[in-house]
Amino acid sequence: MVFSSTVFLFYFLPVFLIVYFLIPKSIKLKNIWFLIASLFFYFWGEISFIYVLILSIVLNYLVGLWLHRAESKYVLWLGIVLNLTILVGYKYLSFLISNFLPFIDESTHKGLETWLSIHLPLGISFFTFQGMSYLIDVYKKDALPEKSFFNLALYIGMFPQLIAGPIVRFKEIAAQIKKRTHSIEKVSFGITLFIIGFGYKILIANTMGAKADMVFNYDLELLTSFDAWAGALFYTLQIYFDFCGYSTMAIGLGLILGLKFPKNFNFPYISRSITEFWRRWHITLSSWFRDYLYIPLGGNRHGNFRTYSNLFTVFVLCGIWHGASWVFLIWGIYHGFFLVIERLGLGKILKTLPIPINNIYTLVIVVIGWVFFRAESLTQATSIIKKMFIPSGNKEVLLHTQNFINNEVTIVFLLGCFLSTPLINYIFFGKGRKWSTLMDLEKMPKTKFDIFWKIFLLIVFIIALSKLVNESYNPFIYFRF
Repeated sequence: MVFSSTVFLFYFLPVFLIVYFLIPKSIKLKNIWFLIASLFFYFWGEISFIYVLILSIVLNYLVGLWLHRAESKYVLWLGIVLNLTILVGYKYLSFLISNFLPFIDESTHKGLETWLSIHLPLGISFFTFQGMSYLIDVYKKDALPEKSFFNLALYIGMFPQLIAGPIVRFKEIAAQIKKRTHSIEKVSFGITLFIIGFGYKILIANTMGAKADMVFNYDLELLTSFDAWAGALFYTLQIYFDFCGYSTMAIGLGLILGLKFPKNFNFPYISRSITEFWRRWHITLSSWFRDYLYIPLGGNRHGNFRTYSNLFTVFVLCGIWHGASWVFLIWGIYHGFFLVIERLGLGKILKTLPIPINNIYTLVIVVIGWVFFRAESLTQATSIIKKMFIPSGNKEVLLHTQNFINNEVTIVFLLGCFLSTPLINYIFFGKGRKWSTLMDLEKMPKTKFDIFWKIFLLIVFIIALSKLVNESYNPFIYFRF
Protein backbone atom coordinates (compact mmCIF):
# COMPACT_ATOMS: atom_id res chain seq x y z
CA MET A 1 0.00 0.00 0.00
CA VAL A 2 1.32 3.43 -0.92
CA PHE A 3 -0.08 6.90 -0.29
CA SER A 4 -0.91 7.42 -3.97
CA SER A 5 -3.39 4.55 -4.12
CA THR A 6 -7.17 4.43 -3.92
CA VAL A 7 -7.04 1.84 -1.11
CA PHE A 8 -5.01 4.21 1.05
CA LEU A 9 -6.94 7.38 0.18
CA PHE A 10 -10.50 6.02 0.29
CA TYR A 11 -10.27 3.33 2.95
CA PHE A 12 -7.17 3.15 5.12
CA LEU A 13 -6.54 6.86 5.78
CA PRO A 14 -10.14 7.95 6.51
CA VAL A 15 -10.74 5.03 8.90
CA PHE A 16 -7.40 5.54 10.61
CA LEU A 17 -7.88 9.30 11.12
CA ILE A 18 -11.49 9.02 12.30
CA VAL A 19 -10.57 6.47 14.97
CA TYR A 20 -7.37 8.33 15.88
CA PHE A 21 -9.14 11.61 16.58
CA LEU A 22 -12.10 9.94 18.29
CA ILE A 23 -9.76 8.35 20.81
CA PRO A 24 -9.57 10.42 24.02
CA LYS A 25 -6.61 12.70 24.53
CA SER A 26 -4.48 9.87 25.91
CA ILE A 27 -1.33 9.70 23.76
CA LYS A 28 -0.78 6.10 24.86
CA LEU A 29 -4.11 5.00 23.41
CA LYS A 30 -3.53 6.98 20.24
CA ASN A 31 -0.08 5.40 19.90
CA ILE A 32 -1.48 1.89 20.30
CA TRP A 33 -3.96 2.56 17.49
CA PHE A 34 -1.19 4.21 15.45
CA LEU A 35 0.99 1.10 15.84
CA ILE A 36 -1.84 -1.31 14.99
CA ALA A 37 -2.65 0.69 11.86
CA SER A 38 1.05 0.86 10.89
CA LEU A 39 1.46 -2.91 11.18
CA PHE A 40 -1.68 -3.41 9.11
CA PHE A 41 -0.36 -0.91 6.55
CA TYR A 42 2.81 -2.98 6.20
CA PHE A 43 0.91 -6.27 6.36
CA TRP A 44 -1.24 -5.18 3.42
CA GLY A 45 1.82 -4.93 1.17
CA GLU A 46 3.93 -7.68 2.76
CA ILE A 47 1.61 -10.36 4.09
CA SER A 48 4.34 -12.99 4.18
CA PHE A 49 7.19 -10.76 5.33
CA ILE A 50 5.79 -8.66 8.16
CA TYR A 51 7.85 -10.89 10.45
CA VAL A 52 10.97 -9.15 9.07
CA LEU A 53 9.72 -5.79 10.37
CA ILE A 54 8.70 -7.32 13.71
CA LEU A 55 12.09 -9.07 13.98
CA SER A 56 13.84 -5.74 13.41
CA ILE A 57 11.74 -4.10 16.13
CA VAL A 58 12.34 -6.87 18.69
CA LEU A 59 16.05 -7.04 17.87
CA ASN A 60 16.67 -3.31 18.29
CA TYR A 61 14.53 -3.09 21.43
CA LEU A 62 16.44 -5.86 23.23
CA VAL A 63 19.89 -4.77 22.06
CA GLY A 64 19.10 -1.17 23.01
CA LEU A 65 18.30 -2.15 26.59
CA TRP A 66 21.37 -4.40 26.78
CA LEU A 67 23.56 -1.67 25.31
CA HIS A 68 22.40 0.83 27.92
CA ARG A 69 23.29 -1.54 30.77
CA ALA A 70 26.56 -2.87 29.34
CA GLU A 71 27.81 0.33 27.66
CA SER A 72 29.95 -1.92 25.49
CA LYS A 73 31.01 -1.28 21.92
CA TYR A 74 30.86 -5.05 21.37
CA VAL A 75 27.15 -5.02 22.10
CA LEU A 76 26.78 -2.12 19.66
CA TRP A 77 28.66 -4.03 16.99
CA LEU A 78 26.50 -7.08 17.64
CA GLY A 79 23.38 -4.98 17.08
CA ILE A 80 24.77 -3.43 13.89
CA VAL A 81 25.86 -6.83 12.55
CA LEU A 82 22.42 -8.30 13.23
CA ASN A 83 20.71 -5.39 11.46
CA LEU A 84 23.08 -5.67 8.50
CA THR A 85 22.56 -9.44 8.39
CA ILE A 86 18.84 -8.87 7.86
CA LEU A 87 19.51 -6.22 5.22
CA VAL A 88 22.22 -8.14 3.36
CA GLY A 89 20.36 -11.44 3.56
CA TYR A 90 17.23 -10.12 1.89
CA LYS A 91 18.64 -7.40 -0.33
CA TYR A 92 22.08 -8.52 -1.50
CA LEU A 93 22.47 -12.28 -1.11
CA SER A 94 20.82 -13.15 -4.42
CA PHE A 95 22.97 -10.52 -6.20
CA LEU A 96 26.17 -11.91 -4.67
CA ILE A 97 25.25 -15.48 -5.55
CA SER A 98 24.32 -14.59 -9.14
CA ASN A 99 27.72 -12.97 -9.65
CA PHE A 100 29.60 -15.92 -8.15
CA LEU A 101 27.72 -18.63 -10.08
CA PRO A 102 30.01 -18.44 -13.14
CA PHE A 103 32.98 -19.31 -10.93
CA ILE A 104 31.31 -22.22 -9.12
CA ASP A 105 31.20 -25.81 -10.24
CA GLU A 106 28.00 -26.56 -12.19
CA SER A 107 27.09 -29.42 -9.87
CA THR A 108 26.48 -26.90 -7.06
CA HIS A 109 24.47 -24.45 -9.21
CA LYS A 110 21.05 -25.91 -8.50
CA GLY A 111 21.48 -25.66 -4.76
CA LEU A 112 22.49 -22.02 -4.98
CA GLU A 113 19.95 -21.02 -7.63
CA THR A 114 17.14 -21.48 -5.12
CA TRP A 115 18.50 -18.39 -3.35
CA LEU A 116 18.29 -16.21 -6.47
CA SER A 117 14.60 -15.42 -6.00
CA ILE A 118 14.79 -14.03 -2.46
CA HIS A 119 12.02 -11.48 -1.98
CA LEU A 120 12.95 -7.91 -1.01
CA PRO A 121 10.71 -6.79 1.90
CA LEU A 122 9.27 -3.30 1.51
CA GLY A 123 11.15 -0.49 3.20
CA ILE A 124 13.86 -2.77 4.58
CA SER A 125 16.63 -0.26 3.80
CA PHE A 126 14.81 2.45 5.72
CA PHE A 127 13.75 0.61 8.86
CA THR A 128 17.12 -1.15 9.29
CA PHE A 129 18.92 2.21 9.04
CA GLN A 130 16.57 3.66 11.66
CA GLY A 131 17.26 0.70 13.92
CA MET A 132 21.03 1.13 13.59
CA SER A 133 20.87 4.88 14.23
CA TYR A 134 18.84 4.18 17.39
CA LEU A 135 21.51 1.81 18.72
CA ILE A 136 24.35 4.17 17.85
CA ASP A 137 22.62 7.11 19.52
CA VAL A 138 22.00 5.04 22.66
CA TYR A 139 25.65 3.98 22.76
CA LYS A 140 26.85 7.58 22.30
CA LYS A 141 24.31 8.72 24.93
CA ASP A 142 22.67 11.01 22.40
CA ALA A 143 19.41 9.25 23.25
CA LEU A 144 18.07 7.26 26.17
CA PRO A 145 17.03 3.66 25.48
CA GLU A 146 13.30 3.27 24.96
CA LYS A 147 11.88 1.14 27.77
CA SER A 148 8.48 0.90 26.17
CA PHE A 149 8.42 -1.78 23.48
CA PHE A 150 5.34 -0.16 21.91
CA ASN A 151 7.03 3.23 21.61
CA LEU A 152 10.09 1.78 19.89
CA ALA A 153 7.87 -0.33 17.63
CA LEU A 154 6.00 2.82 16.66
CA TYR A 155 9.26 4.66 15.95
CA ILE A 156 10.52 1.96 13.59
CA GLY A 157 7.18 0.99 12.08
CA MET A 158 5.06 4.15 11.86
CA PHE A 159 3.45 4.06 8.43
CA PRO A 160 4.00 7.67 7.22
CA GLN A 161 7.75 7.15 6.84
CA LEU A 162 8.02 3.35 6.88
CA ILE A 163 8.24 2.58 3.17
CA ALA A 164 10.43 5.39 1.87
CA GLY A 165 11.45 7.76 4.61
CA PRO A 166 12.40 10.40 5.40
CA ILE A 167 14.85 8.57 7.66
CA VAL A 168 13.87 9.80 11.12
CA ARG A 169 16.33 9.48 13.99
CA PHE A 170 15.05 8.36 17.37
CA LYS A 171 16.46 11.37 19.19
CA GLU A 172 14.49 13.63 16.83
CA ILE A 173 11.15 12.05 17.56
CA ALA A 174 11.34 10.19 20.89
CA ALA A 175 9.82 13.06 22.86
CA GLN A 176 7.09 13.57 20.24
CA ILE A 177 6.03 9.94 20.46
CA LYS A 178 5.43 10.33 24.20
CA LYS A 179 3.98 13.82 24.16
CA ARG A 180 2.66 15.85 21.27
CA THR A 181 -0.05 18.34 20.55
CA HIS A 182 -2.71 18.36 17.87
CA SER A 183 -4.17 21.52 16.44
CA ILE A 184 -6.27 22.78 13.56
CA GLU A 185 -3.23 24.65 12.27
CA LYS A 186 -1.08 21.50 12.16
CA VAL A 187 -3.83 19.49 10.52
CA SER A 188 -4.43 22.24 7.95
CA PHE A 189 -0.74 22.56 7.13
CA GLY A 190 -0.36 18.79 7.03
CA ILE A 191 -3.21 18.50 4.53
CA THR A 192 -1.59 21.25 2.45
CA LEU A 193 1.69 19.34 2.32
CA PHE A 194 -0.06 16.07 1.55
CA ILE A 195 -1.91 17.61 -1.41
CA ILE A 196 1.28 19.22 -2.72
CA GLY A 197 3.10 15.90 -2.51
CA PHE A 198 0.15 14.05 -4.06
CA GLY A 199 0.11 16.51 -6.95
CA TYR A 200 3.87 16.14 -7.42
CA LYS A 201 3.53 12.38 -7.58
CA ILE A 202 0.42 11.92 -9.72
CA LEU A 203 0.47 14.92 -12.04
CA ILE A 204 4.20 15.34 -12.66
CA ALA A 205 6.10 12.17 -11.69
CA ASN A 206 3.64 9.76 -13.30
CA THR A 207 3.35 11.78 -16.50
CA MET A 208 7.12 12.07 -16.86
CA GLY A 209 7.65 8.45 -15.82
CA ALA A 210 5.37 7.04 -18.51
CA LYS A 211 7.38 8.84 -21.19
CA ALA A 212 10.75 7.98 -19.65
CA ASP A 213 9.72 4.32 -19.67
CA MET A 214 9.03 4.54 -23.41
CA VAL A 215 12.63 5.55 -24.01
CA PHE A 216 14.26 3.09 -21.63
CA ASN A 217 12.10 0.22 -22.94
CA TYR A 218 12.62 1.07 -26.61
CA ASP A 219 14.98 -0.54 -29.11
CA LEU A 220 18.34 1.15 -28.48
CA GLU A 221 19.27 0.93 -32.15
CA LEU A 222 16.32 3.14 -33.12
CA LEU A 223 16.84 5.84 -30.48
CA THR A 224 18.10 9.23 -31.62
CA SER A 225 20.08 11.68 -29.52
CA PHE A 226 16.89 13.68 -28.99
CA ASP A 227 15.10 10.60 -27.70
CA ALA A 228 17.96 9.74 -25.34
CA TRP A 229 18.08 13.25 -23.87
CA ALA A 230 14.28 13.37 -23.60
CA GLY A 231 14.21 10.07 -21.71
CA ALA A 232 17.00 11.16 -19.35
CA LEU A 233 15.35 14.52 -18.63
CA PHE A 234 11.92 12.99 -18.16
CA TYR A 235 13.37 10.53 -15.65
CA THR A 236 15.23 13.38 -13.92
CA LEU A 237 11.90 15.05 -13.22
CA GLN A 238 10.14 11.76 -12.46
CA ILE A 239 12.51 10.65 -9.70
CA TYR A 240 12.53 14.08 -8.05
CA PHE A 241 8.76 14.57 -8.00
CA ASP A 242 8.15 10.91 -7.19
CA PHE A 243 10.43 10.82 -4.17
CA CYS A 244 9.99 14.44 -3.07
CA GLY A 245 6.24 14.02 -3.49
CA TYR A 246 6.18 10.91 -1.31
CA SER A 247 8.40 12.56 1.33
CA THR A 248 6.19 15.63 1.34
CA MET A 249 3.08 13.48 1.80
CA ALA A 250 4.84 11.67 4.67
CA ILE A 251 5.75 14.93 6.37
CA GLY A 252 2.19 16.17 5.89
CA LEU A 253 0.73 13.03 7.45
CA GLY A 254 3.14 13.39 10.34
CA LEU A 255 1.94 16.94 11.00
CA ILE A 256 -1.69 15.85 10.94
CA LEU A 257 -0.77 13.42 13.73
CA GLY A 258 1.20 16.05 15.65
CA LEU A 259 4.64 14.78 14.56
CA LYS A 260 7.34 16.85 12.90
CA PHE A 261 9.55 14.88 10.50
CA PRO A 262 12.74 16.37 9.04
CA LYS A 263 12.48 17.70 5.51
CA ASN A 264 14.12 15.63 2.83
CA PHE A 265 14.56 17.90 -0.19
CA ASN A 266 15.68 21.46 -0.75
CA PHE A 267 15.46 22.16 -4.49
CA PRO A 268 18.46 19.97 -5.43
CA TYR A 269 18.35 20.85 -9.12
CA ILE A 270 19.44 24.43 -8.50
CA SER A 271 22.70 23.23 -6.93
CA ARG A 272 26.00 24.73 -8.09
CA SER A 273 28.08 21.61 -7.45
CA ILE A 274 27.67 17.92 -6.74
CA THR A 275 28.70 18.62 -3.16
CA GLU A 276 25.81 21.05 -2.81
CA PHE A 277 23.48 18.65 -4.61
CA TRP A 278 23.99 16.07 -1.86
CA ARG A 279 23.18 18.66 0.77
CA ARG A 280 19.84 19.20 -0.95
CA TRP A 281 18.89 15.71 -2.22
CA HIS A 282 17.50 13.06 0.15
CA ILE A 283 18.84 15.12 3.06
CA THR A 284 18.05 12.55 5.75
CA LEU A 285 20.03 9.83 3.95
CA SER A 286 22.99 12.13 3.23
CA SER A 287 23.13 13.25 6.87
CA TRP A 288 22.79 9.61 8.02
CA PHE A 289 25.83 8.57 6.02
CA ARG A 290 27.72 11.66 7.18
CA ASP A 291 27.04 11.19 10.89
CA TYR A 292 27.11 7.39 11.13
CA LEU A 293 29.75 6.49 8.54
CA TYR A 294 31.81 9.40 7.19
CA ILE A 295 32.62 10.98 10.56
CA PRO A 296 33.31 7.63 12.35
CA LEU A 297 35.67 6.74 9.48
CA GLY A 298 37.62 9.87 10.31
CA GLY A 299 35.85 12.45 8.17
CA ASN A 300 38.34 15.10 7.12
CA ARG A 301 40.39 14.93 10.32
CA HIS A 302 43.28 12.74 9.14
CA GLY A 303 44.69 14.39 6.06
CA ASN A 304 43.61 14.74 2.46
CA PHE A 305 44.05 11.12 1.40
CA ARG A 306 41.85 9.81 4.21
CA THR A 307 39.27 12.51 3.48
CA TYR A 308 39.05 11.53 -0.18
CA SER A 309 38.97 7.80 0.54
CA ASN A 310 36.27 8.31 3.20
CA LEU A 311 34.14 10.35 0.78
CA PHE A 312 34.56 7.77 -1.94
CA THR A 313 33.77 4.88 0.41
CA VAL A 314 30.61 6.56 1.65
CA PHE A 315 29.25 7.06 -1.85
CA VAL A 316 30.14 3.59 -3.01
CA LEU A 317 28.09 2.32 -0.07
CA CYS A 318 25.37 4.88 -0.83
CA GLY A 319 25.09 3.43 -4.32
CA ILE A 320 24.92 -0.12 -2.97
CA TRP A 321 22.31 0.96 -0.40
CA HIS A 322 19.99 1.94 -3.23
CA GLY A 323 20.01 -1.52 -4.76
CA ALA A 324 21.80 -4.80 -5.39
CA SER A 325 22.86 -4.07 -8.94
CA TRP A 326 25.97 -3.03 -10.83
CA VAL A 327 24.23 0.10 -12.11
CA PHE A 328 23.68 1.36 -8.55
CA LEU A 329 27.29 0.62 -7.65
CA ILE A 330 28.51 2.55 -10.70
CA TRP A 331 26.12 5.39 -9.84
CA GLY A 332 27.63 5.60 -6.35
CA ILE A 333 31.21 5.48 -7.71
CA TYR A 334 30.28 8.13 -10.28
CA HIS A 335 29.02 10.59 -7.64
CA GLY A 336 31.90 9.74 -5.31
CA PHE A 337 34.37 10.58 -8.09
CA PHE A 338 32.93 14.07 -8.62
CA LEU A 339 32.77 14.75 -4.88
CA VAL A 340 36.46 13.88 -4.60
CA ILE A 341 37.59 16.03 -7.54
CA GLU A 342 35.56 18.94 -6.21
CA ARG A 343 37.46 18.54 -2.93
CA LEU A 344 40.73 18.33 -4.86
CA GLY A 345 40.24 21.77 -6.36
CA LEU A 346 37.39 21.79 -8.84
CA GLY A 347 35.11 23.23 -6.17
CA LYS A 348 37.30 26.33 -5.85
CA ILE A 349 37.30 26.78 -9.61
CA LEU A 350 33.51 26.50 -9.73
CA LYS A 351 33.19 29.34 -7.22
CA THR A 352 34.96 31.67 -9.64
CA LEU A 353 32.61 30.88 -12.51
CA PRO A 354 29.18 32.42 -13.21
CA ILE A 355 26.32 30.72 -11.37
CA PRO A 356 24.55 29.53 -14.57
CA ILE A 357 27.68 27.63 -15.61
CA ASN A 358 27.81 25.96 -12.20
CA ASN A 359 24.13 25.01 -12.51
CA ILE A 360 24.65 23.54 -15.98
CA TYR A 361 27.73 21.61 -14.84
CA THR A 362 25.80 20.11 -11.93
CA LEU A 363 22.67 19.29 -13.91
CA VAL A 364 24.56 17.56 -16.71
CA ILE A 365 26.40 15.34 -14.23
CA VAL A 366 23.21 14.58 -12.29
CA VAL A 367 21.21 13.77 -15.44
CA ILE A 368 23.90 11.40 -16.71
CA GLY A 369 23.98 9.79 -13.27
CA TRP A 370 20.22 9.22 -13.38
CA VAL A 371 20.65 7.23 -16.60
CA PHE A 372 22.74 4.72 -14.64
CA PHE A 373 20.18 4.79 -11.83
CA ARG A 374 17.26 4.07 -14.17
CA ALA A 375 18.90 1.64 -16.59
CA GLU A 376 18.34 -2.10 -16.25
CA SER A 377 21.97 -2.85 -17.11
CA LEU A 378 25.33 -1.20 -17.69
CA THR A 379 24.99 -1.96 -21.38
CA GLN A 380 21.72 -0.05 -21.60
CA ALA A 381 23.08 2.85 -19.56
CA THR A 382 26.24 3.27 -21.64
CA SER A 383 24.29 2.93 -24.89
CA ILE A 384 21.84 5.69 -23.93
CA ILE A 385 24.64 7.99 -22.71
CA LYS A 386 26.50 7.36 -25.97
CA LYS A 387 23.35 8.31 -27.88
CA MET A 388 23.09 11.51 -25.82
CA PHE A 389 26.50 12.78 -26.91
CA ILE A 390 27.07 11.11 -30.29
CA PRO A 391 24.32 11.92 -32.81
CA SER A 392 22.93 8.68 -34.18
CA GLY A 393 19.75 6.75 -34.87
CA ASN A 394 17.40 6.18 -37.73
CA LYS A 395 15.95 9.61 -38.38
CA GLU A 396 13.01 8.07 -40.25
CA VAL A 397 11.92 6.22 -37.10
CA LEU A 398 11.84 8.84 -34.37
CA LEU A 399 10.39 7.67 -31.07
CA HIS A 400 9.43 11.19 -29.98
CA THR A 401 7.28 11.91 -33.03
CA GLN A 402 5.41 8.64 -32.56
CA ASN A 403 4.65 8.61 -28.90
CA PHE A 404 5.38 11.36 -26.48
CA ILE A 405 5.70 14.93 -27.59
CA ASN A 406 2.26 16.47 -27.11
CA ASN A 407 0.75 19.44 -25.31
CA GLU A 408 0.25 17.62 -22.01
CA VAL A 409 3.83 16.39 -21.86
CA THR A 410 5.22 19.78 -22.81
CA ILE A 411 3.16 21.60 -20.18
CA VAL A 412 3.98 19.09 -17.43
CA PHE A 413 7.67 19.14 -18.35
CA LEU A 414 7.81 22.95 -18.16
CA LEU A 415 5.78 22.93 -14.92
CA GLY A 416 8.20 20.37 -13.46
CA CYS A 417 11.18 22.53 -14.40
CA PHE A 418 9.51 25.54 -12.79
CA LEU A 419 8.58 23.73 -9.57
CA SER A 420 12.11 22.33 -9.30
CA THR A 421 13.19 25.86 -8.38
CA PRO A 422 12.11 28.23 -5.57
CA LEU A 423 10.75 30.72 -8.11
CA ILE A 424 7.19 30.02 -6.94
CA ASN A 425 8.13 31.39 -3.50
CA TYR A 426 9.52 34.59 -4.97
CA ILE A 427 6.50 35.09 -7.22
CA PHE A 428 3.93 34.68 -4.47
CA PHE A 429 5.81 36.01 -1.46
CA GLY A 430 8.54 38.34 -2.70
CA LYS A 431 12.32 38.14 -2.97
CA GLY A 432 12.82 39.48 0.52
CA ARG A 433 11.72 36.23 2.11
CA LYS A 434 13.96 33.19 2.05
CA TRP A 435 12.04 29.95 2.41
CA SER A 436 13.97 26.90 1.29
CA THR A 437 11.02 24.69 0.41
CA LEU A 438 7.26 24.67 0.19
CA MET A 439 7.34 22.82 3.50
CA ASP A 440 8.18 26.13 5.16
CA LEU A 441 4.70 27.39 4.36
CA GLU A 442 3.97 27.29 8.10
CA LYS A 443 6.28 30.30 8.48
CA MET A 444 4.49 32.30 5.83
CA PRO A 445 2.16 35.05 7.00
CA LYS A 446 -1.50 34.92 6.04
CA THR A 447 -2.24 37.00 2.98
CA LYS A 448 -5.20 38.01 0.87
CA PHE A 449 -4.29 35.07 -1.40
CA ASP A 450 -5.11 32.48 1.27
CA ILE A 451 -8.59 31.69 -0.03
CA PHE A 452 -7.30 31.39 -3.60
CA TRP A 453 -4.47 29.15 -2.40
CA LYS A 454 -6.95 26.79 -0.72
CA ILE A 455 -9.17 26.72 -3.79
CA PHE A 456 -6.13 26.02 -5.95
CA LEU A 457 -5.07 23.12 -3.71
CA LEU A 458 -8.57 21.65 -3.85
CA ILE A 459 -8.53 21.81 -7.65
CA VAL A 460 -5.07 20.16 -7.74
CA PHE A 461 -6.29 17.36 -5.47
CA ILE A 462 -9.44 16.73 -7.55
CA ILE A 463 -7.49 16.65 -10.83
CA ALA A 464 -4.80 14.36 -9.37
CA LEU A 465 -7.43 12.08 -7.84
CA SER A 466 -9.31 11.76 -11.11
CA LYS A 467 -6.06 10.97 -12.91
CA LEU A 468 -5.21 8.33 -10.30
CA VAL A 469 -8.64 6.69 -10.64
CA ASN A 470 -8.73 6.73 -14.44
CA GLU A 471 -5.16 5.68 -15.19
CA SER A 472 -3.42 2.43 -14.28
CA TYR A 473 0.16 3.76 -14.50
CA ASN A 474 1.23 4.58 -10.94
CA PRO A 475 4.76 3.34 -10.15
CA PHE A 476 6.75 4.35 -7.08
CA ILE A 477 10.50 4.35 -7.68
CA TYR A 478 11.71 4.06 -4.08
CA PHE A 479 9.20 1.27 -3.38
CA ARG A 480 11.91 -1.28 -4.22
CA PHE A 481 14.56 0.21 -1.93
